[in-house]
Amino acid sequence: MTTFVLIHGGFMGGWCWKPTVRILAAAGHEVYAPTLDGCGERAHQARPGITVTSQATEVARFIELQDLTDVVLVATSSGGLVAAKTAELARDRIGHLVFADALAPQPGEVVGDIVIKSDSMVYETTESTRAPSREDMETRMFAELPPDLRAWAMDRYTPHPVGTSGEPDELDGFWAQTWGATVINCTRGVNPSEAHQRRTAERLNGAYLELDSGHFPMLSHPEELAAMLMAV
Repeated sequence: MTTFVLIHGGFMGGWCWKPTVRILAAAGHEVYAPTLDGCGERAHQARPGITVTSQATEVARFIELQDLTDVVLVATSSGGLVAAKTAELARDRIGHLVFADALAPQPGEVVGDIVIKSDSMVYETTESTRAPSREDMETRMFAELPPDLRAWAMDRYTPHPVGTSGEPDELDGFWAQTWGATVINCTRGVNPSEAHQRRTAERLNGAYLELDSGHFPMLSHPEELAAMLMAV
């Protein structure tokens, strides 16, 4: 039995992992998909001051209080930053890292240095959150999902705390260490780029895999993603 902790990305919550959790749990694994501070069902708690480190500190504490060891820590999208910081903070409890179409800024970088921007990206911003417009979310980010699943996801996406794009030195401690890692590039997605993900795998001396899916494989291709996770 493997213990998985699954970290969601921007505008999501632990709910996005539900199809994948079901498959992993049915196979006998222990699976947790926490919702990060200020996200998902906790969106009403969004406020200035939420950062990658504050979210990661909470996840690391969760892992500790649940007595979890040899954890396979899986992250997608901007959750890559939180997973990297969580791994640093819970070093003795992490067995393997999986970056599934995830952002992993190198020292000196922030998310804005990695994301390929386009004119179709339309964000609505407040003092404490930012989110794609509803039209942008539906026609760009969730475009590959079948109609019923897209509607289900659209009912659940929420704005994301603005302070979670990372500081240039926030992951220095992570990159200074050696980790067992796997990188899964979802080849139909634009962000993060293949080049970024190959660099992550090379920098971590980890395995590089490809999945024929868009940016949300935990929703669109849960069987294939779960199979990859169970094989690490």
